[in-house]
Amino acid sequence: MSETTSPTPERSFGFRTRALHAGGTPDAQHGARAVPIYQTTSFVFDDAADAANLFALQKYGNIYSRIGNPTVAAFEERIASLEGGIGAVATASGMSAEFITFAALVGAGDHVVASAQLYGGTVTQLDVTLRRFGVETTFVPSSEPEDYRVAFRPETKALYVEIIGNPSGEIADLEGLAAVAHEHGVPLVVDATLATPIWCGPSSTARTSSSTPRPSSSAGTAPPSAAWSSNPVASTGATASSPR
Repeated sequence: MSETTSPTPERSFGFRTRALHAGGTPDAQHGARAVPIYQTTSFVFDDAADAANLFALQKYGNIYSRIGNPTVAAFEERIASLEGGIGAVATASGMSAEFITFAALVGAGDHVVASAQLYGGTVTQLDVTLRRFGVETTFVPSSEPEDYRVAFRPETKALYVEIIGNPSGEIADLEGLAAVAHEHGVPLVVDATLATPIWCGPSSTARTSSSTPRPSSSAGTAPPSAAWSSNPVASTGATASSPR
C-alpha cells in the first residue's frame, strides 16, 4: 500500500529576506550568493532560430543589455516582490519612469488629473511636455478625494499623485484617491520617491480601498490601483527607477 505524500507548501519569505535575495538565485557554477554585475553588451544565441525566437518575443531571454540583462532583471523582480506588484520596469531616472508611464496611459486628446503638490520636474512634464503632445492636466490644490472627483472629465485616463509631496510634505490619501480612480475606471499612478515599500505600499493600500471592480489599465499590466512610478521603489506596475 503506497502512501500519498502531499506537496510541500510554497515558502513565503519575509520582507528583509526578499530585500536581499528576491530576483536572484545562487550561481550554479561558483556558488556565489549575490547577483553579479553583468557587464556584457551582447549575448550568445544557440543558433539563428534561437535568435529569431528571442527577437520575436517567443522565448524569454537576453538579447542586448540596452534592452535588459540578468542584473537589471534581478533588480526588477526584487522591486516587484517588495512592492507586491505583477512586474517592474527599471529606467535610468525618475523622469524616465514617469514618461514611459504616461506614454503607456495617455495620448493626444486625453486628460490627466494630478495633485498640485508635485516635484517641479513632474509639473513641467505634465504641464509643458505632455501639453505639447495634446495631453491636458488639471492640477488639484487639495488633498481631498472629492476635489479630485470633480476634476475628472470623460477623457481622463489617469490620476497622478505623490505619496509624500516634494517639497510640500503633503500626505496623499491613497485609499480615498484609489476609490475615485476605480469609480472612473482609470489607474491611480503613485510616485513613491519619498516613501519605501516597507512603510507604505501603494499597490496593497490602494487595492484594499474599494470593493468596486478594477478593470485592467491601458498599460495592460496591472489593475488601476497597481500602476505607480517610484524612485527607486513603480510602478510602472510598475515602474522602478533610480533617484531623479
